[in-house]
Amino acid sequence: MALPRLLAYAAVTVVCALTIIEVVLAVIAGDGTASAAYPAHTAAENGTALAIGTALALPSVVLGVVVAVRRPRSVVGPLLVLVGAAAVWVTLGELYTAAFARRPGLPLAEVYAALSQGDWMFLYVPAALLMLVFPDGRLPGRCRRWVAVGLLAVPTLFTLIAAAVTDPYPPPFENTPHLLRPPEAYVPMLLTVGEALLPVFLGLLVTSASAAVIRYRRTADEVGRAQLKWFALGAGFLPLTLLLCWAGYLFFGSADLVVVGLAATAVSIPVATAIAVLRHDLYDVDRAISAAVTYTLVTTILLAFYTVAAFLAGLTAGRDSPIAAAAATAVCAAALAPLRVRLQRRVDRRLYPARQAALTAIEELRDRTYAGEAQPEELEGVLRAALRDPLLRVGYRLPGSPGLVDAAGDPVDAGDAHTAPVRLGGREIGAIVRGRTGSRELLREVAAAGALLVEVVRLRIEVSLALAETEAGRTRLLHAGYEERRRLERDLHDGAQQRLVSLGMAIRLAQRRRGAGADLDALMDEWVAELAAAVTELRRIAHGLRPSSLDDGLGNALAMLASKAPVPVSLDVSADGLSDDVAMTAYFVASEAMTNAVKHAGPVSIGVRVSRTGDLVTVRVSDDGPGGAEVRPGAGLAGLVDRVEAAGGALRLTSPVGGGTRVEAVLPCAL
Repeated sequence: MALPRLLAYAAVTVVCALTIIEVVLAVIAGDGTASAAYPAHTAAENGTALAIGTALALPSVVLGVVVAVRRPRSVVGPLLVLVGAAAVWVTLGELYTAAFARRPGLPLAEVYAALSQGDWMFLYVPAALLMLVFPDGRLPGRCRRWVAVGLLAVPTLFTLIAAAVTDPYPPPFENTPHLLRPPEAYVPMLLTVGEALLPVFLGLLVTSASAAVIRYRRTADEVGRAQLKWFALGAGFLPLTLLLCWAGYLFFGSADLVVVGLAATAVSIPVATAIAVLRHDLYDVDRAISAAVTYTLVTTILLAFYTVAAFLAGLTAGRDSPIAAAAATAVCAAALAPLRVRLQRRVDRRLYPARQAALTAIEELRDRTYAGEAQPEELEGVLRAALRDPLLRVGYRLPGSPGLVDAAGDPVDAGDAHTAPVRLGGREIGAIVRGRTGSRELLREVAAAGALLVEVVRLRIEVSLALAETEAGRTRLLHAGYEERRRLERDLHDGAQQRLVSLGMAIRLAQRRRGAGADLDALMDEWVAELAAAVTELRRIAHGLRPSSLDDGLGNALAMLASKAPVPVSLDVSADGLSDDVAMTAYFVASEAMTNAVKHAGPVSIGVRVSRTGDLVTVRVSDDGPGGAEVRPGAGLAGLVDRVEAAGGALRLTSPVGGGTRVEAVLPCAL
């Protein structure tokens, strides 16, 4: 097992032992007789001190163990546990003092009385060492190693000096004998050394804090920089204690609110450290820092406004006047309303430049688009330049399309990259696809800011694709018309025309043989037969153009069509009063869909239903075949799509594999 993990487990064991001792001391402090020089503490006060100390230490201890388990070779975990142990030691000292006041005969009184005079320095050592080695757990250079040695040696020397020269101990240890008693001649020198150690220790703390700053400036790795930002965010809660102290004196006349700040700091530092080490990408740390700095500045300015306003109002209406409080609150509210947005922009410019650049770029593109100086399709290029991410993509989601397309209508492959959906009106209209940089929160904010531009581009893509499809449909209909004319010409030439030409030649030949004893009756029979064949051929050709059965209505025509099908057809027609164009389109939709079903699906049965709702006619043809049908260019269903769209309608194909096929056409109509 790695040494740092063993140290973490050892530190946890010590913390648990100290906690048990605290419980025993709390029980002892609630019983016995108090010292005359030291005020007695009630059992409730002792229990409160124990609960507060445990609550402050618990986050550091638990998260320190988690970090030690996940990063067994890093000393960050053990140092986090020691940060919690410092809070436990403070509570232990308070309870031991209270218990000693009740029962002066407690063991180790000489040791505790000696160490408690200068042990306050050790409370800063774990946090200073943590700043020195964060985030990788290694000391950055030989100079920092001497700082680490000094952080251990200076508090030790100071504690020994304080234990040796204090005379007498403060209550309730005033009668406790000294553990260390140096000769009187050395006491002044020791006092001088002790005083000199104070600025030395302060310099060591400043050096530890500056080590994190220097490491951040020298680190080019984005992960390392993000981890240091998280640590700075947690340590940034320390100024909160000053603001709460100010607010406490302003509103309540005491500094009791500072306890809330200390509790928040005790939680924020271990939480931020654990997130930095284990999940640095959990949240956009730049956004969190920017928001924290903004609200800290807003709170500071608000308190300053309130202080000045309350002072000025109190000069006229009295210090405790409700009118003065109301006037001060109104002034603060009026001053704060326009202030936060401006502060947020200024702070973003310094601490969150990516967000500020992206939002500014979107706003400028929107303004230039409205002025006619730019195109909304430039959004992708603008965001790439603002976020410095050449691989960023902007995708648009079209109705009926499963994936994303770019501004040119080409598919966008997001792959494994994170995508931030763009929503407008509760529906997804596109997505921002991350390339190399950009946090998820930033992409979501950019997606929300650019929603209107994305919607404009998406609608323009839809219109362009619809126009292109319409033009392609017109071209296909034109070619289909040409093919139909050629077919008619060929059928007429090879069929009815040949019969009529032959009939004319036969009549001319009979005319020339009129006096040669020709059998005119037989010739007339042949001519009538030829005419009948020509008429039949012409009817067949005409039937391909418009079925004559439509003369008796769409229902009759579909009934005749169903009677000729090789499989049972269930027919339900409830649409009357249709124009000839709509009826003929509906007939060809049913005919082509039934033909495709019989030819390709081999169904057991086919269902045809024609219904009318208002000004819309729906033609639905379904079968129980194997499904899997598709609209392929040049196939019969593609021709149906063109025919239906030319009539102003829409055709939908539903054909899941193994679930049959349904062709549904919706056509506009009028009485």
